Amino acid sequence: MNENDIWLIAGLGNPEAKYDGTRHNAGFAALDALADKWHISVSKTKFQGLWGQGEVDGHKVVLLKPLTYMNLSGDSIAPMAGFFKIPADHVLVLCDDITQAPGKLRIRPSGSAGGHNGLKSIIARLGGENFPRIRIGIGAKPHPDYDLAAWVLGKFPPEDAKAIADRYPDLEAAAKLIMDGKLSLAQSKYNG
Repeated sequence: MNENDIWLIAGLGNPEAKYDGTRHNAGFAALDALADKWHISVSKTKFQGLWGQGEVDGHKVVLLKPLTYMNLSGDSIAPMAGFFKIPADHVLVLCDDITQAPGKLRIRPSGSAGGHNGLKSIIARLGGENFPRIRIGIGAKPHPDYDLAAWVLGKFPPEDAKAIADRYPDLEAAAKLIMDGKLSLAQSKYNG
């Protein structure tokens, strides 16, 4: 195993129990699924986050759930990446995406925040957009006048929660491909 081969995978969300099962916490839920599958306990605290580490297919992996609330996610992610000397292109972010239908995945090597405040915070704290992300579709607002905060902080109906949970095996496979340096293959196999 390459000593420098270490990845930080961060799932975005809000920390209080009242946010469990909300659309904005799709990243937390996806991280929990990876932690469960990879038998990594995400229970230690550091840099305003819950974290744990393990090994996945020869890669050292740090899993992180920032407890800063969504809009300050970078305040946890950047110090954690710095502590482990993880470059931005080895920071994989899992977050919700209102432009995709529930259960759709959108894998990107980099890019703008696209209006997502969690990504905005990470871009600001890491000093650039050059980090991969898997955006998890949560569905668009039911009509343009619907309050965005109310939408993303609302709970998933059971069918949408199932559509997303059904994609966790694909999300896990995509994360492994990204760590293997095969992001474009992950995109062609799992985007959509």
